[in-house]
Amino acid sequence: MPVAYTPGLRVAADTVIRKNRRLPMRGQVLVTAGQTVVAEAAVARAEMPGAAQLIRAAQMLHVEPQELPRHLVKRAGEEVQAGEAIARTRSLWGLLKNEVRSPISGIIEEISSTSGHIRVRERPRTVEVRAHVAGRVLEVIAGEGAVIEARGALVQGIFGVGGERRGVLRLVSDGPDQVLRAEAIQDCQGCVLVAGAGADGPTISRAANAGAAGLVVGAVSDEALRQYVGYDIGVAITGQEDVPMTLIITEGFGELPMARRTWELLGSLEGQLASVDGATQIRAGVIRPEIIVTREATAEAPPEAAPEQVVTVGSRVRVIREPNFGALGRVTALPPELTEIETESRVRIAAVKLDRGEEVRVPRANLELIQE
Repeated sequence: MPVAYTPGLRVAADTVIRKNRRLPMRGQVLVTAGQTVVAEAAVARAEMPGAAQLIRAAQMLHVEPQELPRHLVKRAGEEVQAGEAIARTRSLWGLLKNEVRSPISGIIEEISSTSGHIRVRERPRTVEVRAHVAGRVLEVIAGEGAVIEARGALVQGIFGVGGERRGVLRLVSDGPDQVLRAEAIQDCQGCVLVAGAGADGPTISRAANAGAAGLVVGAVSDEALRQYVGYDIGVAITGQEDVPMTLIITEGFGELPMARRTWELLGSLEGQLASVDGATQIRAGVIRPEIIVTREATAEAPPEAAPEQVVTVGSRVRVIREPNFGALGRVTALPPELTEIETESRVRIAAVKLDRGEEVRVPRANLELIQE
C-alpha cells in the first residue's frame, strides 16, 4: 500500500506526554528524578543579570573625569533608586546645584575617573521554569531543567499566540459550528474557554479583558488576530507576544467549524485543569500550540512510542496551503508518479475527498495528518 510521511496534528484522549523544561541559561534544578510535580511547581531557577546603563556623569556635571570622585553622593557597590542623586556639584556659594540622577534602580557597579562614566546595573531577575503539566520527573538535565512525563489528553492546534498558561476548561459555545458571541463571555476569570467556529476581534478582547487564561476556537480572521495582537504576525515562531490571554486556533483562518472530534474531546474534559501554550512554528522544527489535560495517575503511565507520521489511503488529513487551507478530508489515492503543479515543480500528490464533498489533488507536503 502506498504511504507518505507528513507532519501530524494530534488529537488524543489518552497518551503519554513528555515536556522538556529547560532554563535559557544554567541555573539550579529544584526537582529530582522520580518526583511527582504539579503544573505550577518550579522545576529550575536561575538568576539573570540585570541590564546595565552607562551614565556620562562628568560630562553632565561639566567637570573633568578625574574630578568626578569628589562630587559623588553614592559610591561603587551601593544601591540606588531610580531618580536618586549619584553625584552633584554646587556653584555660586551653593545657590546653584547640578545633579546626576540614576535612570534606573539597581547597584552602582563602576565609577571611572578615567572616562567620567558611572555604570548602574539593575538588580538580578529570577527566572523560573515551571512544570506546566502535572506529572513525574522522568529525567533531570543537570544545571538546566528536567523532562516531565505525564499521561492525559493532548489536542494540538494549527496556530496560536501567547505563552504558557493554565486554567479550567469551559465551553462557551453550543456546538463546534457556532461562532462565539461577546454576550456568552461571563465570569471566566482564569478559565480556558472553548468556542466553536471562531470569534471576532472585539469578542477575543472581551475574553482577555474578562480574565480568561486562554481561548480555543476553530478559526479567526486575519483582521481579528491583528486587532488582538496589535500587529501582523510573521512566519517566525510565536508564543512571546505581549498579550493577556493565549489564543489557539484548531482549524485555520476565516470561519471554520472546530473538528467534531476535537470539540467532543474538549467538551468531555470541561471543568478540568488545562495547560495551554500558543507557541507555533510551521516551518523547519515544527512546533504546534497545545491544550493538555493530565490524568491523576500520571506516575503509573506506561511508556508509549511516538506514533509514526504516515499517511495512507483512508488517512484523515488537513490541507495547510491555499486555496483549500484548513479543509478536512480523507486521502483516496497516493499516486506514485511525479505530477507538475502550478509552480512548474514536479512533486508527488495525494487525492483527497474533502468533507464538503469536493475531491482535490494536493501536493503531499501541503497535507497534515490528523491522528485518530
